[in-house]
Amino acid sequence: MSKTTSPLAVLLATLLALTALAATADVKTKLEAAMASDTRNEAERARDANRMPVETLEFFGLQENMRVLELLPGAGWYTKLLAPVLADDGKLFVAIGTQRVEAMIGEGKFPNVEVVAIEGEFAPDEGSRRYRLEGLTLPAKNIDLALTFRNLHNFTEESRRGMNEAVFKALKKGGLYGVVDHTRRHMQEDNYENWRRVDPVQMIKEIEAAGFEFADYSTLHYRADDELRFEVGRKSVTGNTDRFTLLFRKP
Repeated sequence: MSKTTSPLAVLLATLLALTALAATADVKTKLEAAMASDTRNEAERARDANRMPVETLEFFGLQENMRVLELLPGAGWYTKLLAPVLADDGKLFVAIGTQRVEAMIGEGKFPNVEVVAIEGEFAPDEGSRRYRLEGLTLPAKNIDLALTFRNLHNFTEESRRGMNEAVFKALKKGGLYGVVDHTRRHMQEDNYENWRRVDPVQMIKEIEAAGFEFADYSTLHYRADDELRFEVGRKSVTGNTDRFTLLFRKP
C-alpha cells in the first residue's frame, strides 16, 4: 500500500472487486443452466465444447443487468444462452436476419427478447456471395454490449462499415462491441476457399474507423492446426477453424 492510499480506499476497492467476482459467478451459473435447458437440441449442445460460450461471453464482459444487442442471431444458438441470463435484470435485443428467432418468439419462447426493426436494404450483392446492407439504421439506444458471431464475412466492406457505424451509435459511452469470425491470412485476396474468412487486422482497422477503441483480444478460438487454406465448411476443418475474438470499446 502506498503512503497516499487510505485504508478506506483499499476497502472500497476490495469490495468492488468482490462484487465483480460475484457478478461473474452469477453469470456463469445462469449460462450453465441455459446450456442445460431443454430449449436447446443435441446439435446445439454438440457445439458447446468448440464454441466455449461461457468463456467467450465472460471475455466480452457480459453481466446480467446489461442491455445487449445481438446482431444476426441466425437460428438463435447464442440467443438461447443470452436470453435467460438477461431475463430478470437486463434486456436482449436482436437485429438483422432475425426471422428464425422471431419464429421462436412467436411460439412463446423468449418473451423478454425484443426484435429491433432495422431500416435499410438487406440483399445479396450481385456477383458475389456476400450481402449488401445499405442505409442501415438501428433504432436501439443505450446498449451496453453488442455482439456478433461469425457474421462479418457475410457482408461487403461497405456494408460492414455501415453496420459498425450503426453499432457505435447504438452503444452508450463506454459500451463494448465483441466480434468473432473465421481467420483469413493477412492481406490475402478473395478466392473460392477463403471467402468465408476475414483478415483480423482488416477488421480491427474497419471497426476502429467507426470510432471504436481496440480494447482486447482472446486466443480462446485459436486453432494452430487450421492452415487457413480451406473453406470453413470442409470436413477437414469444420468445427475446428481458427477464429479471432476481438473486443472494442466506445470512448
